[in-house]
Amino acid sequence: MNPKWLDWSQRLAAQAQNGLTFTQSPFERERYEEIARIAAEMKAAAMTPASDIEAIFELQKEERGYATPKLDVRGVVFDKAGRLLLVRELRDGGFTLPGGWVDVGDLPSEAAEREVREESGYLTRATKVLAVWDRRLHGHPPEARFHIYKLFIRCELIGGAPQDSIETSDARFFEESEIPSLTLSLPRTTPSQLQRLFEHYRNPDFPADFD
Repeated sequence: MNPKWLDWSQRLAAQAQNGLTFTQSPFERERYEEIARIAAEMKAAAMTPASDIEAIFELQKEERGYATPKLDVRGVVFDKAGRLLLVRELRDGGFTLPGGWVDVGDLPSEAAEREVREESGYLTRATKVLAVWDRRLHGHPPEARFHIYKLFIRCELIGGAPQDSIETSDARFFEESEIPSLTLSLPRTTPSQLQRLFEHYRNPDFPADFD
């Protein structure tokens, strides 16, 4: 996959979506729909192997309103021994910080606490924003559908017990030295992110990171 072409196609699709949101002219609508299709063709060509143009075009059409990045929240939970909570993502078998999309109406803190509870079984209290990162810049596999910001929130452990969910299993706390030997779910969590979060744990006065 060519990340630069993918970025261009996402920006083009966003402009087409914005145009379709605001235009009242049927002629302009036709032009914006053609731009959206061109963006889908670019995305499909940027994928390796090439993806289905119509499938991508239909995914784009599901998005409505002014195009903005989506927000993915991750709960960062350390135990008293300084170990970090990870869960196994059932889709690819890799470990990741518990998390997911922020729902409409959620406070970011509520979203982080909910995702940790649902994906690991542990009860937490959100206490600090550690990082706000643009997903494109931090070693994740390229994402064809959305432009995503990732929000990492420190959550204090207050109770609960490990349990599996419909999306995750094997919730465990890991030492920093164990991380390099793990298979991570790279679409969700990268080694460099986890390394930086351990640095935040050792240095609680660090300000939040952001791009």
